[in-house]
Amino acid sequence: MKGLFTLCVLFALYWAGNSEVVDLDSSNFDQYVNGDKAAFVEFYAPWCGHCKNLAPAYEEVGKAFENVDDVLVAKVDADGQRDLGSRFGVKGFPTLKFFPKGSTDPEDYSGGRTADDIIKYINEKTGGRGRINKPPSDVTDLDVGNFDSIVMDADKDVLVEFYAPWCGHCKKLAPVYEQLGQTYKDEPSCVVARVDADGNRDLATRYGVSGYPTIKFFPKDNKDGVDYSGGRSLDDFIKYLNEKCGTDRVAGGKLSAKAGLVDDMQNFVEKFKSEEDGRENVISEAEKTAESLDNSFASYYVKVMKKVVDKGNDFVKTEIERLGRMLSGDLSAKKSDEFTKRRNILKKFEL
Repeated sequence: MKGLFTLCVLFALYWAGNSEVVDLDSSNFDQYVNGDKAAFVEFYAPWCGHCKNLAPAYEEVGKAFENVDDVLVAKVDADGQRDLGSRFGVKGFPTLKFFPKGSTDPEDYSGGRTADDIIKYINEKTGGRGRINKPPSDVTDLDVGNFDSIVMDADKDVLVEFYAPWCGHCKKLAPVYEQLGQTYKDEPSCVVARVDADGNRDLATRYGVSGYPTIKFFPKDNKDGVDYSGGRSLDDFIKYLNEKCGTDRVAGGKLSAKAGLVDDMQNFVEKFKSEEDGRENVISEAEKTAESLDNSFASYYVKVMKKVVDKGNDFVKTEIERLGRMLSGDLSAKKSDEFTKRRNILKKFEL
């Protein structure tokens, strides 16, 4: 609903002219498009579906050049201003034309319809100063230059979305996929990535991509890739990646309550809590098991047991509270994960 609301607002601003895109008509066209600056003009019709689809991207183009003095981004309601439409040979909507600086004779624009496509074109024509201030993304962008170095890395599990910028389903998935990238940003071996398959068609062909979005998972041990056919909600993706990558993330990037727990050590916790007189024996058995496991947190179970014997049962509560205070502070992602896992283990010792 939030995405739909944003789209509606952009439409409203676009048609109303309350934007960085200048509205032109017969009374002011020659005043603005007079050769003093380069001009990129959309000839549209308010009822045109393709024009409405282009509106959000065109608004971004306007914003990209709002502080560039020698570039004008404008639009003309060519259905309401038919004299202008006829003057420039407009026969369909939207028609996009570029007027070079120093000229009032336009060049037809036949390139892509994404904001990036149009901005790139204008920059190439004018010397290149327009840009979109996009928020940073935690999703890894792939192309022919870096695809193999990331996806084929035997130390990484990689989820890849093959998308097309014009694809409606891809646009709908985009905010969910951004959240997924944020969730796994601190998991260096579990990568959330995407590739513009329309702009990197050799990669699309290589993996048999015929529709968008196509999502494939490339585990460490299978770089041929497997099709992802699960649900498209954030929870669906997180459940899938946690299972495949052996991670314990929740939406937003925090660790779940089971992160850090070691199954082979859990039975010693119950014995330690219930057999207070035999705790030394439990610690001895737990220590042997921890040494045999390839898990750095297994030894923490033993450490907690020894601390309880030394300081009493209140150690668990005190340490949980201390770690809680630490976690509410400014920690690196690595430290935050470590303290969260310790606290999860400590909570299993609560009486």
